[in-house]
Amino acid sequence: MKRILSLIVFTGIAIGSYAQQVLTLDSCRTLALANNKELRISQEKINAARYQKKAAFTNFLPKIDVMGAYMRTQKEISLLSDEQKQTISNIGTATGAQLQEALQQLGASNPMLGSLLQPLAGMIPGLSAGLNGIGQGIVDAFRTDTRNMTLGTATLTQPLFMGGKIIAYNKITKYAEQLAQSQHATGMQDLILNTDQAYWQVISLVNKKKLAESYVELVRKLDSDVEKMVAEGVATQADGLSVKVKVNEAEMTLTQVENGLSLSKMVLCQLCGLPLDSEIRLADEQMENLSLPNVYTESNVNTALANREELRSLELASQIYRQKVNVVRADFLPSVAFTANYLVTNPSLINGFENKFRGMWAAGVVVKIPVFHWGEGIYKVRAAKAEANIARYQLEDVREKVELQVTQSSYKVNEASKRLIMAEKNMDKANENLRYANLGFKEGVISTSNVLEAQTAWLSAQSGKIDAQIDLKMSEVYLNKSMGTLK
Repeated sequence: MKRILSLIVFTGIAIGSYAQQVLTLDSCRTLALANNKELRISQEKINAARYQKKAAFTNFLPKIDVMGAYMRTQKEISLLSDEQKQTISNIGTATGAQLQEALQQLGASNPMLGSLLQPLAGMIPGLSAGLNGIGQGIVDAFRTDTRNMTLGTATLTQPLFMGGKIIAYNKITKYAEQLAQSQHATGMQDLILNTDQAYWQVISLVNKKKLAESYVELVRKLDSDVEKMVAEGVATQADGLSVKVKVNEAEMTLTQVENGLSLSKMVLCQLCGLPLDSEIRLADEQMENLSLPNVYTESNVNTALANREELRSLELASQIYRQKVNVVRADFLPSVAFTANYLVTNPSLINGFENKFRGMWAAGVVVKIPVFHWGEGIYKVRAAKAEANIARYQLEDVREKVELQVTQSSYKVNEASKRLIMAEKNMDKANENLRYANLGFKEGVISTSNVLEAQTAWLSAQSGKIDAQIDLKMSEVYLNKSMGTLK
């Protein structure tokens, strides 16, 4: 029991320390890639495509099949009819009757000759019986005894020419494996993009929470000062009410930011495969100043055309459809295959119908030549070519859209950089304006409404800077995604 309790305590401490650890952007990406179910599915698709490619290669190799069968029939196969069996079995009787008739006719025409042939007449019954026995033996020899039939065969088949179908199918499976890998890479980039979005959303709300807390403290201090001034008769009751309204608005804003932050952390935990209620901290929460990116140019289009997995997937799909044309065409071309087999039967067919297992081998070439199918092959090939053209047009369309997307993303990065510079200048001006407003309020030369306006402008400038920083980070992420370099 003590060991179990110790294990439970140790596990709880480990989980707690894990939940409290600081997560960087790279660690969030790593966790997301390791725990995403869709990526596991796409990895299994790669494995399936790899095995299909290996299975397709076996079509080049000879195949050996073994088959066995047993059959019990009600009646056996007969090579003689019932009339033939009766005739052959009684061949001696018929022959004896004919001899007796012939001897009687000779005796009647020539009594002396008849007396000489009289001993021969006594031999006819024995001769008839012997011939009957021989006839019955012949009938028995023609029995097949096929009521119990056993068959076994081993067959070897080696394709020699299949119209190019085997080669085309192997190419299709190779492209299919590469397509599965490309789709897996696309899924990884999409997941990284979603993780980055969730990560920077949390960073944005963390800083906005700090900002909201600072603003609440600011308006509460102003509220305290105005209450003292109202009590001394320096400020009016209306000034005090307007400040209290701002306090309530600031507290409500803080509550909304806290709720949004909790939900954003839950989304990030779900992407990383962590419990939704994990208490996580991010490394970039102390966000002050971000380094400005380089100005992006049109050379990014060439990078995108070389790296975008979507284009690679469409190119592979186009290759697959081209090979499908060859597969369809192969169905209407001659095919040649070598075949060899060994056949074993019981009853045996080699030395009569013996109740023994006897076998024989055979080898040959099978040729199949389609002759006339009412133009079916032509129509199917044309349909396959149309599908290949569709894939090619889709590739060209997506390539144009990628160029447009990269250009737009490059412009947005440059715009976000300029927006951040302007936001920093606005923040400096808002800080200075708030400082002058507070000094003037203390000196009694500035009204409460002016101070509230200065605080509102300060809040807007601070929030604008946070938004500009996050926009800059996300515009870089979107640009890397559009260029296919997000890894």
